[in-house]
Amino acid sequence: MPRRPLHVTGAAEAPLRAALRALRTELAVPEDFPPAVLAEAEAAAKAPRLPAHDATDLPFYTVDPPGSTDLDQAVHLARRADGGYRVHYAIADVAAFVAPGSALDAEAHRRVLTLYFPDGKVPLHPAVLSEGAASLLPGEVRPAVLWRIDLDAEGRRVATDVRRALVRSRARLDYEGVQRRLDSGTAEEPIALLREIGRLREAIEIERGGISLDVPEQEIVEKDDGYDLVYRAPFPSESWNAQISLLTGMAAADLMTAAGTGILRTLPTAPDGAVARLRRSAQALGVDWPHHVPYADVVRSADPSNPRHAAFLQECTTLLRGAGYTVFTDGHVPDPAVHAAVADEYTHCTAPLRRLVDRYASELCVAAVAGDEPPEWVRAALPSLPDEMATGSRRANSVERESVDIVEAALLKDRIGELFDAYVIDVKEREPSTGTVHLEDPAVVARIAGGGAPLPLGEWLRVRLAEADPGRAKVLFAPA
Repeated sequence: MPRRPLHVTGAAEAPLRAALRALRTELAVPEDFPPAVLAEAEAAAKAPRLPAHDATDLPFYTVDPPGSTDLDQAVHLARRADGGYRVHYAIADVAAFVAPGSALDAEAHRRVLTLYFPDGKVPLHPAVLSEGAASLLPGEVRPAVLWRIDLDAEGRRVATDVRRALVRSRARLDYEGVQRRLDSGTAEEPIALLREIGRLREAIEIERGGISLDVPEQEIVEKDDGYDLVYRAPFPSESWNAQISLLTGMAAADLMTAAGTGILRTLPTAPDGAVARLRRSAQALGVDWPHHVPYADVVRSADPSNPRHAAFLQECTTLLRGAGYTVFTDGHVPDPAVHAAVADEYTHCTAPLRRLVDRYASELCVAAVAGDEPPEWVRAALPSLPDEMATGSRRANSVERESVDIVEAALLKDRIGELFDAYVIDVKEREPSTGTVHLEDPAVVARIAGGGAPLPLGEWLRVRLAEADPGRAKVLFAPA
């Protein structure tokens, strides 16, 4: 999923949309599904593989951004008699619709990930599945991979089960609405428990040394006769919901490592140089980072609604570089196998409508709990999955990075020559007159070059917009 979401509204101008269309062409983004794939999807939507276990009595709900229709996860939370909690987490069962070796399967391997552009998405699966028959839409009976995770009173996992089941979501909620109910005290217990369990899991995350980045979204908003670019701080409910997904991913990793076959999401510890660079960015943005305070504590103290802290959190995503997938079979679990940000073994298994690898992780976990060998089609695909996911991730990252550049250039294209207040948040070691500046208004982070003299890292600087061309996706400032 994108780390830096960006949304275009009706305020966007034609040149911006034209540049985004050109970007799709440049990156060879597969837009239309082949007829054979669409035909298979239509047939699968009418006749999925249905499980015997019926869990439609559980009143699940989904929590997603407003208007979402590709709903991967539905949750039901309850208290247990011993003072602990029971988490039921239903994940869309994509394998109930996608037959191994089919044209639909091959197309998913070609696409790998749903791609998010500011003006729309390019889905992993045809809409008849991803936004229809496989999506956990309210009021509809759906096949799902159903997790049951029991927690003690402190939120620690004490038991895990996963099986296929029929489920029916009762409500489609969004983060703002959930937050409003929680803040007003009107949330019913299954929703109120999202905050209660989420906070317990956040405390456990801190204890184990993990960190979740609450990266603000950049949004294009209408302003007078044009538009502007601003940061939107995430709601706390988004973090609490993410904790349920993290809990499930760690439970899945434990099941796979115990069974001896699986695929983990791994991330090495950030090198000292990357942390030092981030510390310089913090200094530049006025984020307090005492030398004795760990990186994770600084991130937790950052306020996403503060524009400077928002820019710092964007910079923090650089420490996630190097993430990948590690396959193991026949009991040979890799060492180390930890995701540095999660600070535990972890895998992706909760977004199969939008991410290829999750379908395979779910199959491995269902087999592990049942005491069965993984299906042969899963074992056969495992060796190539890390490379496939890496290729898809590179394309998704390019979409994200280039889209931000295009939007920023479109926003500023008529302001070349104007002066802005900025902070120098990075300077190239070998080219000290080149670096990165952060503008507080509009919410832009862009390159600066020229002037000859070394840039004053961590200081305020008056800058002049030298280039802004959405067709070339470039924004460049120069010292005023």
